[in-house]
Amino acid sequence: MNLRPVEPADLDWFFEHQQDSEANIMAGFTAKNPSDRGVFDHHWSSMLADPDVTVRTIEHDGRVVGSVMAYPNDGYQEISFWTDKAYWSRGVTTSAVDAFLAEFAERPIRARVVTDNIGSQKVLERRGFQIVGEAEGFANARAAVVKEYIMELS
Repeated sequence: MNLRPVEPADLDWFFEHQQDSEANIMAGFTAKNPSDRGVFDHHWSSMLADPDVTVRTIEHDGRVVGSVMAYPNDGYQEISFWTDKAYWSRGVTTSAVDAFLAEFAERPIRARVVTDNIGSQKVLERRGFQIVGEAEGFANARAAVVKEYIMELS
């Protein structure tokens, strides 16, 4: 596993990963229409142009398999990650989060995870994140209000 700065060609892979309906359901808070490339491109160009956002591409065996980032939200830096479903439960996300947290040293850092997304919760808990709150919001991918944990690493 390797983390590196995002290259323009990576966006095609990120967009492809976003098309997986199961991954969207697990993430919960996704684009209203994940197949709208215009909205996707606008979102990513805004993030990549923002000096307060740190984004890295996750590579595994030379293939783009996801992204990990930190961005300001509600007065805290917040980490978020997305990994191609083909690489779930293989340690790739865990390794990527470890590498990212070693590079991005600002603390505290928070994360939000839908309460039934056990895989992401485990990744965060094993890194030392603890639940510090809960929130509810409308999840486009589920067309329902869902509960999420707010987790923090001090």
